[in-house]
Amino acid sequence: MADVLVVTLNPALDLSIQLPQLEPGAVNRAQSSHLAAAGKGLNVARVLVSLGHRVTLSGFLGADNDTAFVQACQRNGIEDASLRLPGETRINAKLAEDDGRVTDVNGPGLEVSAEALADLTADLTARCDASAPAAVVVTGSLPPGVTPEALAALIQALKTSGIPVWVDTSGPALAAALAVLPHAAKPNEQELADWAGGPLTDRATQVDAARRLHAAGIEESILSLGAEGVLWISRRGEWQAIPPSIDVRSTVGAGDTLLAAMLHGVIADLSPQETLRQATALAAEAVRHVGVGDPHASDFQTLLQQTSVSRCGEARARRGA
Repeated sequence: MADVLVVTLNPALDLSIQLPQLEPGAVNRAQSSHLAAAGKGLNVARVLVSLGHRVTLSGFLGADNDTAFVQACQRNGIEDASLRLPGETRINAKLAEDDGRVTDVNGPGLEVSAEALADLTADLTARCDASAPAAVVVTGSLPPGVTPEALAALIQALKTSGIPVWVDTSGPALAAALAVLPHAAKPNEQELADWAGGPLTDRATQVDAARRLHAAGIEESILSLGAEGVLWISRRGEWQAIPPSIDVRSTVGAGDTLLAAMLHGVIADLSPQETLRQATALAAEAVRHVGVGDPHASDFQTLLQQTSVSRCGEARARRGA
């Protein structure tokens, strides 16, 4: 398949703690705990590898606690090209109680200097020039020291190589990224509403906002709507997908799965129907468990068959018939 460069500026170690009930201000005893490398970049890389691509993962890691990431990359067949900075990669704690309530405590991340960001930018552009990957994915939140404007400058630098840049972030970082027109973006409904300047109250307003994003210069405008599906506006047309009904255990990793699978379909030159069907079904597979979607799941073909894909205009015509 293809080479893909994935960039994550603010990775994390996830510390998952299971306990009967959280009692603030008291000593709590865990039933179990697990520390693992995590983050949107690693999730995207894992899915792309599972779909047959060669993936290089870059960004920043703390030199003092990078072992879990080194092992995760080795285990998943991902090339580790992250720059090491003094200190520790942040830890995000997830406190899960027996009644299903989950409390997240996220660390801020490593402080990244302008010099470190310049070094990363130079390394990434050199990799693009040398190996010409099929795409660069820039995903995740921003660490301390990296402003939205700095992210936009990084995307601009990557665009000069002519490599398509796919972006998945949020808040001011997303607004800054969209302003410099990456090749693809995957906002959720609220993020697209913020960009569009008003609420997306129904399918018509959702489609209109996604069209506007595409018209602004985002070639692959992908709107993630959770259980309501996915809208995709591109030169291939206006498409929507409705996922099968799934018992949701965890939505963490589903959006990363969707982005990676959409990218796979585009660079593999699959039909728009096949691309959107596979990506939507794989994201649905992901919510059934903790982690990213597994294209090798025993019932994945069934999930594909249960995923509905249609042109937006055709869907409207059928509803009006």
